[in-house]
Amino acid sequence: MKLWHIDSSVLGDNSASRKLTAEIVAREKAKHPGLEISYLDVAATPLGHLSPAHVGAMFGHPPTDEATLADIARGAAAMDELFAADIIVIGAPMYNFGIPSQLKALIDRLLVAGKSFKYGDGGVPVGLVPAGKKVIIASTRGGLYTPGNPAAALEHQESHLTALLNFIGLTDIVFVRAEGLALPDNRAPSMAKAEAEIAAL
Repeated sequence: MKLWHIDSSVLGDNSASRKLTAEIVAREKAKHPGLEISYLDVAATPLGHLSPAHVGAMFGHPPTDEATLADIARGAAAMDELFAADIIVIGAPMYNFGIPSQLKALIDRLLVAGKSFKYGDGGVPVGLVPAGKKVIIASTRGGLYTPGNPAAALEHQESHLTALLNFIGLTDIVFVRAEGLALPDNRAPSMAKAEAEIAAL
């Protein structure tokens, strides 16, 4: 079995999502002896955001500069990781009501027509990523955005990720959530709850 571990927080050792993804990966490793793990830190080594050169390459006009060619190769390697992984673990903090731009840059390399999805009859999108993969997302955020909270309408993090992953055929998604981390006296119990969810995976 193969696991792809992705972190996107810019907070380094102070990151709640990184702590949770590390615990999730350790849990999966304990459950699956011999699990092969690959790691991508899109905050430490970000992929470039889409540019005219990237789009041109998709339509048969490869760039000539080495930096863009190398970046396109990294995007292709990420696509290979997506298809090879049986389990995908993603650290996804909320930044300004959405996901980090570094994580979005990665996703822009993974949602590619003709590779990870296609349009079927009547323009209906069809995911091309093989079925059976499990996605576990460590979702962290400073406020309270679950349904019933006043700020729930501002939640464009988990809902966005769910839509993006479902679009390419990834439907087995579990969120391990720690929210309200910026609220007084809420960080410790919220992290403890998330860690209990990991132990029960």
